[in-house]
Amino acid sequence: MGGATSLLAAKLAFFPPNPPSYTVEAAGDAGKLMMTGVVAKENVDVLRVGTRRGSQVVAVYIKNPAAALTVLYSHGNAADLGQLYELFAELSAHLRVNLMGYDYSGYGQSTGKVWDSILFSFSLLGCYLEGKCGPSEQNTYADIEAVYRCLGEKYGVREEDVILYGQSVGSGPTIDLATRLPRLRAVVLHSPIMSGLRVIHPVKRTYWFDIYKNVDKIPCVNCPVLVIHGTADDVVDWSHGKQLWDLCKEKYEPLWIRGGNHCDLELHPQYIKHLRKFISTIEISPYLRKTALTG
Repeated sequence: MGGATSLLAAKLAFFPPNPPSYTVEAAGDAGKLMMTGVVAKENVDVLRVGTRRGSQVVAVYIKNPAAALTVLYSHGNAADLGQLYELFAELSAHLRVNLMGYDYSGYGQSTGKVWDSILFSFSLLGCYLEGKCGPSEQNTYADIEAVYRCLGEKYGVREEDVILYGQSVGSGPTIDLATRLPRLRAVVLHSPIMSGLRVIHPVKRTYWFDIYKNVDKIPCVNCPVLVIHGTADDVVDWSHGKQLWDLCKEKYEPLWIRGGNHCDLELHPQYIKHLRKFISTIEISPYLRKTALTG
């Protein structure tokens, strides 16, 4: 069990940057927040959003005046908003979308915990038997739900104008929320996982102690899904993205980046080119969109 434990911890553990790459401070007397450690931008709002599990998660909302759609981005396991700030700004500009990114409970300056102990510092089975992982998986679901709700309540964003974007472990909360949004515009899965257990062993069935059971949930997503994965991914094998794409109801042409690894896909020119094409397609009205997707 020790070998499996080490492998799982190395591949899928949540490791929030320590110390966080940014802080959050009040700006003036109006209650407006600002992030330090990043370049301030006029079109960026910094927010604290309360979740149903008691956390206050930090989010950034990047406004693009040319945007018709809004991306809700759930990031991977070893970064925080400060490190992703410039990427988010570039995606908003190049894709002509509004973009909301957030830090999970226990990440950056968000309060609470992602896990009650370091995620997967022991085997999945042992973790569940000790009762330490189950409730904390729900924290990430509560985080994304709260931020999604904020989009509607604060910015008036409609469900049908939202694209959920999940990177790596972020594919878990992304797919879970997508199954409960029947009018969602689209989903992007970036180096996604089939499930937690499948990252370390190619099991053929889902066990009760597994987490982020994306492989079971993806058939319940009713909107177009774009999957992006690197063929040389040494953290989450490319087969995860391929299997999830095979199970999608409404498939969009996937992007398999030859030689791409787990954390470098944004550096490949076809990444932004393919995303632009996807956004342009789903901006079309629902009837025309379906025609474009199916050819």
